Amino acid sequence: MPTDLECRSCGRTYEAGPDEPWRCECGHALDFAERPLPESSEPAADRGAGLWAFAAFLPVGREVTLGEGWTPLTDAPHWDAAFKLDYVFPSGSYKDRGAALTLSRAAELGVDRVVEDSSGNAGAAIAQYAARAGVDAEIYVPADAKQSKLDAIEAAGATPVRVAGSRRDVTDACVAEAVGGDAWYASHAWNPAFYAGTSTFAFEVAAQRGWTAPDAVVLPLGHGTLFLGAYRGFRALEAAGWTDAVPRLYGVQAAGVAPVVAELHDADAAGTNDVADGIQIREPARLDQLLDAVAATDGDAVAVGADATEAALGDLHERGFYVEPTSAVAAAGLDAYRERGAIDPGEDVVVALTGSGLKR
Repeated sequence: MPTDLECRSCGRTYEAGPDEPWRCECGHALDFAERPLPESSEPAADRGAGLWAFAAFLPVGREVTLGEGWTPLTDAPHWDAAFKLDYVFPSGSYKDRGAALTLSRAAELGVDRVVEDSSGNAGAAIAQYAARAGVDAEIYVPADAKQSKLDAIEAAGATPVRVAGSRRDVTDACVAEAVGGDAWYASHAWNPAFYAGTSTFAFEVAAQRGWTAPDAVVLPLGHGTLFLGAYRGFRALEAAGWTDAVPRLYGVQAAGVAPVVAELHDADAAGTNDVADGIQIREPARLDQLLDAVAATDGDAVAVGADATEAALGDLHERGFYVEPTSAVAAAGLDAYRERGAIDPGEDVVVALTGSGLKR
């Protein structure tokens, strides 16, 4: 039976179903109701099950899959770190983690039409997994969205809906359709199933390291879908006794559009970074939860500019990691954290590389 929803801000609960809300009456994002932790103290991970190798932690059944998961965890000596290569997923980005769980949730609920607002990778991932599920999908995009991203959406049979105006205007148009148009809101920013999917990043990292957590993890940070998913995953592993620690989580934002940095340090990040367009999110849907995750792990967030991102992108390409520009902010952020002394030499660090260079 599908898991019910709850608001961790005001305490309201909602029954699962095709008409379930995507946001609480109080305005806060919803999450899945708390579930018992796995009773087994003997970790076992069947790689053939993909993301559902960790089904004991997941509130959504295996309904829609393209065999995603178990991306390589690769040594990167030039950076004295390990890279998690989440850009090798079927749609070319880590967003497949969330899309697989989100469309599986839609399938559990009997949904036949979904809408999503995204300027890039999330839209492509939702479109691809909707095609796999046999569900109609409409992806609301900015009027100036890159044609390469639209091609990926259309190739999967989804309908891109161009919306003039700001990124907020795109979201508002999509929400209006979800509320009044009899469509299910498969939002990567709001839907709790998406975060259940991204929590598998942490499960895989721990499993690939022999059930140990690294000292620190560095991740790009826009809406925070991977950042918050990683936090929840590492926290669940520690609570279940499968690992003995939660790593420090370090987010990397684009200069000029860095709301988490602004909240943490009471200052706007100087400069701009139009290179990292995929994380230019001014109003993250779960900002309070992101700040809580930073505080709980003794982590931080920094903003990097276009020059640092371009330099990191060149270094990554030259060493065989063909990622898109937004993905390169994680490597640039690692350098920034080391310069600040937040990450010491020799510490055990994992860096997430999130999007393929083939999607530029």
